[in-house]
Amino acid sequence: MRFHAFMCSLAALIVGAFSVAGPQEVSAQAYPQRPIRMVVPFAPGGATDIIARVVSQKLSERLGQQVFVENKPGAGTTIGNAEVAKAAPDGYTLLFAPTPFVISQFIYPKLPYDPRRDFAPVSLMAVSPFILVVNPNVPAANVAELVALAKAKPGTLSFCSAGNGTVPHLAGELFKLRAGIDIMHVPYKGGGPAILDLISGQVQMMFATPIEVNQFVQAGKLRVLGTTALQRLASMPGVPTLDESGYRGVEVLSFFGVIAPAGTPKAITDRLASDLAAVMETAEVREKFSAQSAEPRVVAAEAFGQFLEQEREKWGDIVKRAGAKID
Repeated sequence: MRFHAFMCSLAALIVGAFSVAGPQEVSAQAYPQRPIRMVVPFAPGGATDIIARVVSQKLSERLGQQVFVENKPGAGTTIGNAEVAKAAPDGYTLLFAPTPFVISQFIYPKLPYDPRRDFAPVSLMAVSPFILVVNPNVPAANVAELVALAKAKPGTLSFCSAGNGTVPHLAGELFKLRAGIDIMHVPYKGGGPAILDLISGQVQMMFATPIEVNQFVQAGKLRVLGTTALQRLASMPGVPTLDESGYRGVEVLSFFGVIAPAGTPKAITDRLASDLAAVMETAEVREKFSAQSAEPRVVAAEAFGQFLEQEREKWGDIVKRAGAKID
């Protein structure tokens, strides 16, 4: 009787263990069973939104479920970040994270989430340099002439960005420091709205990724003066770097990666990382990225987490030196 009771108890324990572990294992194996939301923390039209839509379309094809982009702009990406931080950790809500993901904690005194504790890195996707573009009505044919104009009229020229704490904002602050000029920052809720006002002449200049402004440059609606890359871009060989223009220390790259809420099963994040890597190997995606000077750079999980820590250290120092703060 005692042996029979022991065996019954053991069987109950085994069943109980499977009832706890089973659902997560099954959900990971069957994933995905419904559409996936990819949160973009900027308004439509900017580089992050454009790249996210290219990736989401191809990821949908691989997963057999729609991966749809949902724009949640504002507050230097913190609104979109918070949306994902509080989402269920089931793989059905993801963040397409740009560089401000690691910058916001140095710009905003209090965040509605913990940037380390509340997220699980999935995969780095790509990096992209910035270019300095101006409205064609600005009487400057190169960076030196722009700096001379700014020095002649301190405080009258303005540069726009996708929001406080974004990379274009900090790139502008660095440029101010290195060039010794006084220009005003005008933040927007995304790259798209900022570019529209730049084209209309409401603001005079912007640090933007090639992917978000190429069509306007080619149409003559914007003019490129320089790039923040260390070498000239293959797609724009006639555009000098800021370094060779005489303004060292404004080397800035933006990154784009996919991040899940903390607690998302590893089997799901591993599946996503694998499929994202396959997406980035497709000729169509690589061609689209290359044409826009965005370099595919796939780094998954743990290595991506280490990359994020390195980026936090770098941008924390830049924010401190530039004295950047919320307007």
